[in-house]
Amino acid sequence: MPTTADSLDAVLRDYRDRVNARLAEYMQPADDCPPRLREAMAYSLLAGGKRLRPMLTLLACEACGGDISAALPAACALEMIHTYSLIHDDLPAMDDDDFRRGRPTNHKVFGEALAILAGDALLTLAFEVVARDITPPAIAAACCADLASAAGDCGMVAGQVVDMLAEEQGLSTVAELEAIHRRKTGRLFTCALTLGGRVASATPDQLTTLKKFGERVGLAFQITDDLLDVSGDPEKMGKGVQKDAQAGKLTYPGLLGIAESRRRADLLIDEATELARSLGSQSQHLVSLARFVGQRDH
Repeated sequence: MPTTADSLDAVLRDYRDRVNARLAEYMQPADDCPPRLREAMAYSLLAGGKRLRPMLTLLACEACGGDISAALPAACALEMIHTYSLIHDDLPAMDDDDFRRGRPTNHKVFGEALAILAGDALLTLAFEVVARDITPPAIAAACCADLASAAGDCGMVAGQVVDMLAEEQGLSTVAELEAIHRRKTGRLFTCALTLGGRVASATPDQLTTLKKFGERVGLAFQITDDLLDVSGDPEKMGKGVQKDAQAGKLTYPGLLGIAESRRRADLLIDEATELARSLGSQSQHLVSLARFVGQRDH
C-alpha cells in the first residue's frame, strides 16, 4: 500500500528522534576534549534541521531488510560530516553567511578559528564513530571508504572547489553545473544510501540501485534548493534567500528558468521512485521520502 503523508511523517519523526538522541550522546562531555570545543561542535550538530541524509541512511537500511538501529552510527557520522561542511561553508572566506538553521552561524558565536576547529573535529569524529560502532569490521571499513570518497578531494570538497573556480571563470552549460552538484551535493546523498545498504548486507545489485537513486535525489535536492533560493520563505528556511543571484552564482533557474528547473527536478524524482520501488516491498518509506525532497518548501 502507498505510504500516506501522515504515516511517513510519523516514521520520519521517530527516526529523526533516534538520530538526534544518538547525536546528543556523541556530544556528551569528554575528559580530553576542551569544553569550549565540544560546545562549538554541539552548537551546530544539535541545531536541528531535517536530518535528510541520516534519514536516507536509515531508510536505505530498512529497504534492504536491515535493522535501522545498526545503521544509526553511520547515519550520525554522515550528519557530522554534513555539519562540518556547513560550518566551513558559512565562513567569511567561503559563503560568508550570518545565519544557519534560524540562528547565528558558528563563527559568529565562537569566532572563526574555533569554528574551523569544530568543523575539523566533527569530520574526524565521524570516522571514529564508524570504525568503532559499526560491525562487523569489514562493513565498518567499507563505510569509512564510502565516507572518505564522498566527502574528499573527488567528492564534496572537489565540488566546492570547482564551484569556487566557476565563480571566477564562469559557467555556460547545464552539464558543467551538474558536474559541480553531483560532487558538491550528490556524493553525500549517494553515500547516505550506500551506508545504509552496507549495514543491511545489501547485494551488489541493491547497492547499484541505491547509488542510482542517490544520484537522482541529490540532484533533485540541489535544483529544488536553487528554486527555493529564488522564491523560498527565509523564516521557513532558517537562512537568507536570493544570495546566489546576488553573488552572481549560476543556478538551475538562472540557466534554465523556473519552469524547466521544476520539470527536471520532477523527472529526477520520478526516476528515483521507480528505482526505490525495485528494491521491494520494504522501500515504501524511501519512495515517499524521495517525493518529499521534490516537494519541500524549506
